[in-house]
Amino acid sequence: MAPANRRIRGRAPSADYWPGFVDAMSSLLLVLIFLLTIFMLTQFFLSQLVSSKDTALENLKSQIAELVSQLALVKQEKADLQLSIASLQASLAAANAEKEKLGAQAGAGAQVAVLQDELTKQKDISNQALAQVELLNQQIAALRRQLAALEQALDASEKRDKESQAQIADLGRRLNAALAQKVQELAKYRSEFFGRLREILGNRPDIEIVGDRFVIQSEIFFDSGSAELNPSGVDQLREIADAVKQIGAEIPSDISWVLRIDGHTDVNPIHTAQFPSNWYLSSARAIAVVDFMVKQGVAPNHLVAAGFGEFQPLDKGATPDALKRNRRIEFKLTER
Repeated sequence: MAPANRRIRGRAPSADYWPGFVDAMSSLLLVLIFLLTIFMLTQFFLSQLVSSKDTALENLKSQIAELVSQLALVKQEKADLQLSIASLQASLAAANAEKEKLGAQAGAGAQVAVLQDELTKQKDISNQALAQVELLNQQIAALRRQLAALEQALDASEKRDKESQAQIADLGRRLNAALAQKVQELAKYRSEFFGRLREILGNRPDIEIVGDRFVIQSEIFFDSGSAELNPSGVDQLREIADAVKQIGAEIPSDISWVLRIDGHTDVNPIHTAQFPSNWYLSSARAIAVVDFMVKQGVAPNHLVAAGFGEFQPLDKGATPDALKRNRRIEFKLTER
């Protein structure tokens, strides 16, 4: 390793409170983003549940309206039959009066017999009408029972809906608390990881912490236009891999984490047979770092390689210093 890149051992690192502050702010941002995501998911599931309940409620209301309409028709038919019965009874009373009148007259036997037949017929009609009225009464009672059952079902559905909403709210609170705890735990290990990287690489001007990412200039690992690790980069990356293994052994197994390695280039285009664009160069550099770490014993399931080309600059300027700052490799310890 070149003397300019060699870490000076035995020297205590200077106090640097900025990483801790940035870690705290990034952790808070992660928690807020996560809580917002959980809130949106909870609202989505609640809206789906309320929508299904509203549909069931509308169906029950439609059935009730139909039964009420049928009940009104039955009542109307009953009223009509009662009017018919009243008319028949009036006719029967008139026939009885006529019978008595004719019975008092001599020689009215034949007419009385005819009136008796008519009276018998009227009685039969009256009995049929009464039977229809009784049937209608039974149908009305059945409809009322159905209405009562539907109202009970509606009340039960509304009660279950309220209970479900309460359970969802409770589960959401518990999930938020559990996940927030995991995020805080991971943030603690991220801070420790950054501290170890600082110890390994020293306080160099070409190394910085941006948000929740540890940013290293590409020239430390790669020559210009190349995705092959140079000897100095190999030495530095070997120590970084050791730090990743140590931190990974300390992180509890129930925390799902990955170390994301991001490759970035400046805005100057590249067009070679090996790298048709900056996408290819940035991705190849990230993959080269991941491959080396795997060979050093870092678990592959905890590594992610990503290439961003020139599209995520840290400095939007066009000066040589700005271009150099944008050519970088970033390490981000995050949740999977």
